[in-house]
Amino acid sequence: MSKDSSLCIGFIGLGLIGGSVAKSIRRVFPDTQILGFDVDQSALSLALSENTISKTVTSLEEMENCDYIFLCAPVHYNIAYLPILKRSIKDDCILTDVGSVKSDIYKAIHENGLADHFIGGHPMVGSERSGYEASNDRLIENAYYFVTPSETVDNTSIEAFRTFLEDLGAIPIIYSPEKHDEITAYISHVPHVIASSLVKLVADKEDENGMLKQLAAGGFKDITRIASSSPVVWEHILLSNPDNVIIGLKEFSKNLDEMIACIENDNARGIYDFFDYAKNYRNSIPEHATGVIRMNYDVYLDIPDEPNALATAVGHIGKAGINLKNIGITHNREDDEGVLRLSFYDNESAIAAAELLRKLEYQVYER
Repeated sequence: MSKDSSLCIGFIGLGLIGGSVAKSIRRVFPDTQILGFDVDQSALSLALSENTISKTVTSLEEMENCDYIFLCAPVHYNIAYLPILKRSIKDDCILTDVGSVKSDIYKAIHENGLADHFIGGHPMVGSERSGYEASNDRLIENAYYFVTPSETVDNTSIEAFRTFLEDLGAIPIIYSPEKHDEITAYISHVPHVIASSLVKLVADKEDENGMLKQLAAGGFKDITRIASSSPVVWEHILLSNPDNVIIGLKEFSKNLDEMIACIENDNARGIYDFFDYAKNYRNSIPEHATGVIRMNYDVYLDIPDEPNALATAVGHIGKAGINLKNIGITHNREDDEGVLRLSFYDNESAIAAAELLRKLEYQVYER
């Protein structure tokens, strides 16, 4: 697709994902006509002032000439908009969404007779922040992007959309919506339940002094990071993908039962094999691939317990122009190395910081 693209693209919802995709399009295809629709007028105003969108629209009928329309609002809003879009869009318009579960939107698409127009999408990205203000034009770059076409959309449209995403820097992977929901259940939905269950396990055993909370500040907090996700979001996700989540949780429960049996029967070999199998598979996962669960970009280093030691280390980062997201002292290091934890917004910044600190003869650990 040429950089002087004459496409007209509509966005329904300009939050983190919608705003980031729109910004990516503006960066790669600066001449694209981009229309924005959102109930949040402040997001529309900001997007217009930044030239992310070409104009705002107050009704979906104004998107009648769009080649692509991205449904980036919450699913129940997207579904409610479908009857209006059916009456308005042109014959070759492609509708796409960015949701993490496909069952509800696909059911609604078929009920509204829009299957010929629909190619589902799910960029495997996220952020601790939300809303248009948190969006950026590189969020989907080098990230996997699920493409889940309906069974009746034509192959030419699928290929054109795949190429379009590649032009934006994403890595499109094509699956059926059913397979998408199965995969995301195992690599995202079930892990979120397990992480929250681990936190609940510890919280239920907390003493009056809050000592478990203090001791859990190291590796335990790392492996349960996703338990800090929005309860509202996860209530909807789990109830939208119940069959796959239930199957996954039952299979996980079987793994726990197997470990309980190994421990009860003093089965040392079984315990070893359990951990060895998991360790080998985890070590085979690409280090810097962007998955559906947001990554941390952390660097750990040892610093002496001396005045200004922390300020000096952090100062080196700032002087080098590397953006630092957060810092923390790790008191429980039973499973970890490095007393000072430096968190960054992206992998490139973390690598640059690690290289800089090593040159300055700090003991640096990456993981």
